[in-house]
Amino acid sequence: MAFRHLVSLSLVVVVLADQSSHVSISLGGAPAVSHHSSSHHTHSHHARPSYHHQPTYYSQPSYHPAPAYHPQPSYKHEHEPAVPACAANTTKAWCLEDADYPTYEIKHAAEYHYEKVLSLYADVAELNTELSVERPDTLEEETYLCPSETAYVRPLRAQNTEGKWRVIVNNIDAHYQTLTQTTRIEECLTSGDACPLVPECYESKCLQKSIYHRFLVYDSYDQYFPFAIETFKLPASCACLLGAYTIDH
Repeated sequence: MAFRHLVSLSLVVVVLADQSSHVSISLGGAPAVSHHSSSHHTHSHHARPSYHHQPTYYSQPSYHPAPAYHPQPSYKHEHEPAVPACAANTTKAWCLEDADYPTYEIKHAAEYHYEKVLSLYADVAELNTELSVERPDTLEEETYLCPSETAYVRPLRAQNTEGKWRVIVNNIDAHYQTLTQTTRIEECLTSGDACPLVPECYESKCLQKSIYHRFLVYDSYDQYFPFAIETFKLPASCACLLGAYTIDH
């Protein structure tokens, strides 16, 4: 009877131990049996690996390069003297040499305004010949009895008909074209004197004759279009004017 009571007590302990994580049961003098139990089976879960997301790269937009425009040239604004340095030691109204000639500025501006400059240049290019000055036809107009010097020149600066010195566009390379302006001049060597080959019984005088010639000029003060065509008075021929026949007693 005592044994049956002990078995019933042990069953009660087993039922209660089902809700415990660890119960020791001792039957008589036998050593306690250790049972590990749980109402729920514990599953071993492995942590999901942590993946680093690759950064999202967006393709660079395709840009077409902007067209290359030549910057507008900057023109000099320094005050220029009324009479350039090249004319300091001469009485002529033009300079064939000029240490201050703005070659780079003219070239840069001519390339920037090439189309308009070319149209102006074409207007004066017809005068760029050896026949740019008309010769006289009759003996009464000119007899060429006075000594003179003739030359074909390319002036770099000259004095226009208003008395102002201008920069003449000459020997300028612009877009594989050289802009030049050549003119013929003839200067009397004895202007105002009697014609040396005319008899003294005639009144005579050597006279310098001029012609008006047009040149393409560069004006650094004009910010919009620094080119223009202006008129210049240049020596064209040396004439001998004959007066009335006189008899000196």
